[in-house]
Amino acid sequence: MNAKILLYILVMATVTYLIRVLPFLILRREIKNRFIRSFLYYVPYATRAAMTFPAILYSGGGIIAGAVALIVAVALAFAGKSLFTVSASACAGALLVEIILWWLQ
Repeated sequence: MNAKILLYILVMATVTYLIRVLPFLILRREIKNRFIRSFLYYVPYATRAAMTFPAILYSGGGIIAGAVALIVAVALAFAGKSLFTVSASACAGALLVEIILWWLQ
């Protein structure tokens, strides 16, 4: 294998390791600041939303079906429906839009 590629892999592994270990080394005590605690509380939700939102819009055959699935899922989630109901209804809505768009062509 090329020496440059091995060097690149080593550098990436080191950077990844440092990113994961440094918070444990720096933050040994409990965080008492309310702002930082509330910020850290919402980070997983924001990260999940940032990764999921584009996937919802572009996962199907088109952005229109993804947008319909998103609207259906959000409406049913706010109505308090179960996760299975929300997921199945969003899939059914996207499928229905795809069938309608295919039929109109």
